[in-house]
Amino acid sequence: QVQLVESGGGLVQAGGSLRLSCAASGSFLRVDDMAWYCQAPGKERELVAEITSSRSTNYADSVKGRFTIDRDNAKNTVHLQMNSLKPEDTAVYYCNAKIATTIRRANTYWGQGTQVTVSS
Repeated sequence: QVQLVESGGGLVQAGGSLRLSCAASGSFLRVDDMAWYCQAPGKERELVAEITSSRSTNYADSVKGRFTIDRDNAKNTVHLQMNSLKPEDTAVYYCNAKIATTIRRANTYWGQGTQVTVSS
């Protein structure tokens, strides 16, 4: 059973920082693309940042220059460093990863979500 377990959310004042972490566990061959999504109340889930296995990255315009995504392939972890946080960053943040469980099969997995609340 493959699982993504997130940590690092919490309450922070505007201008502060948080670091989210996500670890893949279970039985699998490799972890391909990894990403962070967020979902604010009443809104759809949207991409925040993504990183490929070769460490190419892509960011939502709203977080460019403030957030940094990184991964440790040896530990099957992905991190999201969030700086200069704004109240509009408040959301549940979800880890997402494409994980190959067999040579021919790769599925998309989601973490349980971690709440990030930024107070003004």
